Amino acid sequence: MSLLVDTSVWSLALRRDTPPDGVEVKALRSALEQGESVVCTGLIRQELLQGFAGAKSRDSLLQHFSALPFISPDRTDHIEAAELRNHCRRNGVQVGTIDALIAQLCIRHELTLLSTDADFRHAARFCPLRNWGAQ
Repeated sequence: MSLLVDTSVWSLALRRDTPPDGVEVKALRSALEQGESVVCTGLIRQELLQGFAGAKSRDSLLQHFSALPFISPDRTDHIEAAELRNHCRRNGVQVGTIDALIAQLCIRHELTLLSTDADFRHAARFCPLRNWGAQ
């Protein structure tokens, strides 16, 4: 299984003030230890960098993430993400712009999304998004 790990899980895994013991963090740690494919995208990297202060934290984060395969959205992904968001909204589910694009990247690249964000579980009712733990 190939995973795209959402900001919510990375944030928990990288926190120093509390021990990361959530099931999603354990799943991330297990995937990394077992050499499973864990990918990242610019939106998630940007969100993480916005949450950390100082050059040392920035450099450390960039170094850790440099080993992960990187996927980027193309023009079609943005169009499909807008359609995904509109379809969910018509069905009563609000999906943010960034979350819609993350979901679209997972769908196109056949990735499973590892997230603590319930919005993705709600969106998956109306699109072929695979959420970790829902299989």
